[in-house]
Amino acid sequence: QVQLVESGGGLVQAGGSLRLSCAGAGRTFSTYALAWFRQAPGKEREFVAGINRSAGMTYYTDSVKGRFTISRDNAKNTMYLEMNSLKPEDAAVYYCAARTTSSINVQASEYAYWGQGTQVTVSA
Repeated sequence: QVQLVESGGGLVQAGGSLRLSCAGAGRTFSTYALAWFRQAPGKEREFVAGINRSAGMTYYTDSVKGRFTISRDNAKNTMYLEMNSLKPEDAAVYYCAARTTSSINVQASEYAYWGQGTQVTVSA
């Protein structure tokens, strides 16, 4: 089991940057594939980016490719999402999630562990 806590959200102007962090508690952090999801008001939770156990593979939804970068530091039990060139449509609550396999999956139902979320607001 792993506990996840997000941080780093906030208010930023369009075109700006934010760096989200997801801290994991538990000695087995490195055994989980991790992902970022987001949910805007009135919309379903959507996959943003994922990273496998070893950080050797990443995957992004098309709308963030080239702007967002996912990474992890297993020694620090932490995952990151560097977000650049933010757009108003990126505004949402961002969640980190973990699944007990090595591979990335874009379905939220495949992730057993979730953080509480961090709000990202982008002003036009």
